[in-house]
Amino acid sequence: MNTDSGRSGFRGALTRVRAGLRDDPGPAATALRRSVRVTLAAALAFYLCLYGLHQPVTATYALFGAVSMAGLSRIPGTGRQRAAVLLRVLPVGWVLLTVGTLLAVRTWAAVAGMLVIGFALAFGAVAGPRIAGATPGLQLLYILPCFPPYAPGTLGERLGGMTFGIALLIAAEAALLPDPPTRSYRELTAEAARTAARCARQLTGPPWDLTGESRQQTHVASQALRLSQVPEADRPGGAGRRARALAQAGATARVLLARLRDLAPAADRDRESGPGQAVLDLLREITRAAEQAAATLGGAPPADPRPLRQVLTAFHDGRATAIARGHVTGATMRCQAALVETGEAALTLLVTADLAAGARQPVPPSLRSALWYAELSGVQLWRHRLTGHLSIRSVYFQNAIRLSLGLAAARAVAGVLSLPHGFWAMLAALTLTRTTTGQTGTTIRQALTGTMLGALAAAGLLVAAGHHTNVYAVALPVVMFATFRFGPVRGVGWAQGLFTLTVATVFAQLAPAGWHLAEARLLDVVTGSLIGLVIGLLAWPKGAHDELRRDIADLLRAIATTVTATVRQLAGGTGPAPARSTIPHALSLAESSYAQFQCEPRGPARDAPDWQAALIAGHHALRGSRRLFDERPSPAPQAPQSPQSPQDRQAGPAAGINGYADVLAGQYRLLAEQLDAGTAPRAPLGAPTWTPPAPEGQDATAASAMLLLFDAGAWLQGLSADLARITARHPGQPDGDGRFGPAAR
Repeated sequence: MNTDSGRSGFRGALTRVRAGLRDDPGPAATALRRSVRVTLAAALAFYLCLYGLHQPVTATYALFGAVSMAGLSRIPGTGRQRAAVLLRVLPVGWVLLTVGTLLAVRTWAAVAGMLVIGFALAFGAVAGPRIAGATPGLQLLYILPCFPPYAPGTLGERLGGMTFGIALLIAAEAALLPDPPTRSYRELTAEAARTAARCARQLTGPPWDLTGESRQQTHVASQALRLSQVPEADRPGGAGRRARALAQAGATARVLLARLRDLAPAADRDRESGPGQAVLDLLREITRAAEQAAATLGGAPPADPRPLRQVLTAFHDGRATAIARGHVTGATMRCQAALVETGEAALTLLVTADLAAGARQPVPPSLRSALWYAELSGVQLWRHRLTGHLSIRSVYFQNAIRLSLGLAAARAVAGVLSLPHGFWAMLAALTLTRTTTGQTGTTIRQALTGTMLGALAAAGLLVAAGHHTNVYAVALPVVMFATFRFGPVRGVGWAQGLFTLTVATVFAQLAPAGWHLAEARLLDVVTGSLIGLVIGLLAWPKGAHDELRRDIADLLRAIATTVTATVRQLAGGTGPAPARSTIPHALSLAESSYAQFQCEPRGPARDAPDWQAALIAGHHALRGSRRLFDERPSPAPQAPQSPQSPQDRQAGPAAGINGYADVLAGQYRLLAEQLDAGTAPRAPLGAPTWTPPAPEGQDATAASAMLLLFDAGAWLQGLSADLARITARHPGQPDGDGRFGPAAR
């Protein structure tokens, strides 16, 4: 009875452990699952090749092939997602191992190859998180042949071993201890679209406003789409059409939720009769578009965006007619401008959902500039992504230069000094170099401490066990499991110490080894660490900090240029059209710098603006400019060409909004200059204001132009609020009290 109870209790505990391994998304459980998979794949491949086939070269490359792509690489995602990535990069591994073997014979050739290949692989991080995660393992596949004997004649054994090890790893990733499922970015975007549809439907009936529960739902759905809340493997970071469209669909869904949450159609209704029919028609069409976008992201056929486009056009014509008849107030016009922005967001969401699902139907003319990538081929899009970051200002480019120089220097030192295990020096430079000198120094101190302790433990094991390979064969799985279980959780010191013990148990089975093996490991790690530290001191030692300030300054100047150019075109001026490529390129560089900056340790940010608010302002400026310029080309009332007095400058509504735009652009440029100078950014002195003209009876042309002024004023008001948020940490002068001045913070 007691025995049965004990067995039942043991089975229950085992079941709970398995369930915890399967369902726990925490770092400890994740590291445990990965350590089991890599240990089984690497150890099994090593033992079969060494003791079954008696091929030590094949065994070595089988073990390190699995370790490189699972232990060194950090490919995000579930086991099956990683298995798919490994399958795709396996041919790349064949090429790298072949080239590394052929070039390793001569030091100068190996160094030159390391420069080129190291840069190319590191720069490949622009392709997205999965390729970036696989890059360190691919680097190691080139590094592996960089230790004696340099034997091109064993290339077949090397390729066979590497392929066998990675094949076992793919099988383990796909079938063993599956990771808990996560919601993809596509599913999160579809859920946000469904939430938007429910909110839009609520606005079409009494009380013509959102409930508190609905407002909370919009907040939850929007926050779920923040990239920081999305698993790294599910973030749409690729350069292809579908990845770009999915990223834009998610961002647009957040915009649509925010617009619906803030929308107040009650401003355009009689208290008893409810919103006008035109408003209800547009809200119903927004509901339909959001529902169709969610269905398309879920696998339904692409939807037709023309009905929403037609309703938006009719709504715009109705606004102009109401102005011409004098049947509208300024409050109503502001509400209608917000409603138009909501409809445009719904239209963009519907079209980007179609593109993300793989549809190739034509993009509406009004969205072609915003969805510029829709008509380009995959090759053109990848070329655009790569060439956009082939700049000394790109942190991807800087990281690739830093890493390739460090690896090449380590390879040169290993070749010149004839280090017996020179690839360890290169591996240290690869794994310990960070994007800032301070972070590199801290990492190296921890790594050297761990390596020294690991070397002492390895030397003791080698002396105690001698040449009894069965001892090392038994110890290898245990030590390897501990390495990949505790290293990712406890830090680089633990990782380096345990890995030192792992490589000692591996090489002691390949050839007789004494305590000098541990000594060589420590020497090589010190060599690679010093090289990484020196390169870090010479190549962008501050990481992304300075680059981020410069990139944000460039972005703020691009916003200023776009503001003035857009408003002058809308106001009937003859200035140049807004630059179509300035903000996108500036945003691309700034976003990559900000992403790296988030991963670097930093001190108090007393002199820093709100970087994310600046990025949001860039997206706001780009989206608003394209919408206003592309879809509202009708001329507004002409501004005086040469105003001579304050009275003249206020003579026409166009002159007023031009002045508003000029002041706002000047404030963005001033903030950019402060960032360039390295001074603490301050809120601008004074706030731009513009008093909108009264929308009284006008002819049709003037009425249509008046709509432009209200839409542009709403856009500029939002950018003023963005500017206030950027400098919110540094209180300056009080905000202006104009109706189109900065919003309250």
